[in-house]
Amino acid sequence: MRKVISLNENWDFFQNGNSTPVTLPHTWNAVDGQDGGNDYYRGVCRYVRRLEKPAMEAGERVFLEIKGAAMSARVMLNGEVLESHQGGYSAFRVELTRHLKDQNELEISVDNSDNDSVYPQKADFTFYGGLYRDVNLIIVPQVHFDLSYCGAPGIKVTPVVDLEKKSAHVTVETWQTGPGKVTVTLEGGDGSGAEGHGENGEAWGRTGRNGQVKGGRTQMVVPADGHATAEFEIENVHLWDGTEDPYLYKVTAVLDSGDEVSARFGCRSFEIDAQKGFLLNGRSYPLRGVSRHQDCKGEGNALTMEHHRWDMEIVRELGANTLRLAHYQHAQEFYDLCDENGIIVWAEIPYITMHMKNGRENTLRQMEELIAQCYNHPSIAVWGLSNEITAASAVNEDLLENHRLLNDLCHKMDATRHTTMANVFMLETDSPILEIPDVNSYNLYFGWYLGELEQNDEFFDEYHEKYPNRPIGFSEYGADANPAFQSGRPEKGDYTESYQALYHEHMLEMIEKRPWLWATHVWNLFDFAADGRDEGGKHGENQKGLVTFDRKTRKDAFYLYKAAWNPEPMVHICGRRYIDRAEDVTEVKVYSNGEEVALYVDGTLFHTLKGRRVFRFRVPISGEHRIRAHARFRGDAEETDAVTVRRVQTENPTYRFAKKQDVVNWFDQDELDPECFSVSDTLADLRANPEAGAIVNRMMEKGAASRGDVAAAVKDNPGLQRMMGRMTLISLLKQAGNIDEESIRQLNRVLQGIRKAGKQEDC
Repeated sequence: MRKVISLNENWDFFQNGNSTPVTLPHTWNAVDGQDGGNDYYRGVCRYVRRLEKPAMEAGERVFLEIKGAAMSARVMLNGEVLESHQGGYSAFRVELTRHLKDQNELEISVDNSDNDSVYPQKADFTFYGGLYRDVNLIIVPQVHFDLSYCGAPGIKVTPVVDLEKKSAHVTVETWQTGPGKVTVTLEGGDGSGAEGHGENGEAWGRTGRNGQVKGGRTQMVVPADGHATAEFEIENVHLWDGTEDPYLYKVTAVLDSGDEVSARFGCRSFEIDAQKGFLLNGRSYPLRGVSRHQDCKGEGNALTMEHHRWDMEIVRELGANTLRLAHYQHAQEFYDLCDENGIIVWAEIPYITMHMKNGRENTLRQMEELIAQCYNHPSIAVWGLSNEITAASAVNEDLLENHRLLNDLCHKMDATRHTTMANVFMLETDSPILEIPDVNSYNLYFGWYLGELEQNDEFFDEYHEKYPNRPIGFSEYGADANPAFQSGRPEKGDYTESYQALYHEHMLEMIEKRPWLWATHVWNLFDFAADGRDEGGKHGENQKGLVTFDRKTRKDAFYLYKAAWNPEPMVHICGRRYIDRAEDVTEVKVYSNGEEVALYVDGTLFHTLKGRRVFRFRVPISGEHRIRAHARFRGDAEETDAVTVRRVQTENPTYRFAKKQDVVNWFDQDELDPECFSVSDTLADLRANPEAGAIVNRMMEKGAASRGDVAAAVKDNPGLQRMMGRMTLISLLKQAGNIDEESIRQLNRVLQGIRKAGKQEDC
């Protein structure tokens, strides 16, 4: 009989010579690097506790299970080093049996410092340190299901669905430490035994290796190599069918020694087509969802089951049907929640941003552990090879070979799932790296970091036209928003909740017009820790989340996606934090999945609109007003929401992010001759004219003198040059942030003196 004993209590935590009692899960970076906290600490810390030898029967063996130690760990018992592990996101185990005394000292040293061989080392999120998941003792008989391989469960389930026959062939493999007899039982998730479907379904075993078959159970004599295989057929199979019906079966394997393991699984089929997008069980099932980091404000990455459930409740409220679990292996408890809720998952390793020549072995090991530990989860559809790996590394042969080896490893370990990768926006679409995974996705931030919103549309249309047989997805897109910042005239880069909402309105419409995008993932569901950031009014946070870091505030854009993805009737008035408004007529914007929205001002009907999702009202205001939206739905359902707004004489300064350098769009109001060039023309159009191009090139070369690394990156990257060519000159100058308003005015005056091609008179 297997026994699991929690070791989460009674640890002493040592950092820089100081000791503190802690309970696991724990990270030493829970608050540092955020909101002006202590300096972000990366280094080595120790966890020490007394360990009494557990009661054991003859022949039993004892293993230490560490579910997450970031980023590298060394396990010592009574001063003896037993094991080291490199990789902060996967579980690992260490056998203690022959090293145990009656009284023991267990020490686990954990290291999240810089190095050149363990991923990740360069990325836009905090690299937490600590024992941030559970630690257990596992006591098993002498002959037991293997605990030593890659933290895997010792049981592997592979269902293959025949949609035409409405059946599934299920292969169950187990690995044991010695010969014996194993009994494998398959049952429905409702405990219905052989009747997997619950009503009409029937499952029966088919002869495995040395197996005797009866009903939904098969018994096998385990050969000397410890690997046994059982096969089952399920007729009238009950499919795992996404959020609509995430039905789970269960297999249990029992050794005659008494050791037992089990696994839940789902019977489903995944396909990805370049024209049809994602297909679940043979039908079109566009994957539309969000990404998630595994941290929470004040807790860091030391999350409990309560945190995981909380996050899943918000995912279901949003109505997403897919999650990109970025950028590493997440907790098994959260994959379980995805299985139970029908959320289709992109799972990946932290091979990110920067390729390290000494890191190949670590990428392969982390991928092997990810697949070995997560294989049985029906929610996982794709294995992610890397994320934006060319952002800080050239596409050379060493990088390509690393990806080929990862891709081959995925297919060797799992023939049922696709491989993918998330590519940085400037990666050329004809790069050889795109030919390695089965399917691809791009991270694009046009309309936030650079360029205009419409360039997202252009990019995907050009890609799809050029490569009609290549599936393409949208793995990241987003805009930072601090809910404290509001505007009646939002613009890119202002960090307002208002601009984030406009940004996502465009992106959602763009995505819906392109059903061939096999998966799209908003970056991000939650704000998350990024120690290197200090922007948008917060230190140490990336604020692209639809929900704040503490999970307490849903930003307006959250409700836009809820209106699109969650069929439950809802209505939401945007700008509820934009109370003080310095305009005579203000826009009141409502998100709803209703057919009609009526707006009431101070109890009186103002106007009624029919539409879809976004309803805009122009409302005169003169004092303080109570505004209520009343949405109507089919079947006479009704929902309401209300906000208060107040007319003020001057803009509330707390609503604006205080930029160090702020270039306003003064030229929007100035008289500009459209037949002559200006800073509002694109870089490509300006350079197409010899005179205007010479002026712009001299200006950019002068600015590049202080930004040599950026200039070199642009010079050597045709894709980035092409994308920058689509941007207006004023947009480029504003994002550069190193040119004052008067210099832009002077440049504009010079360009206004140059007539565009085909015009007859001088400007």
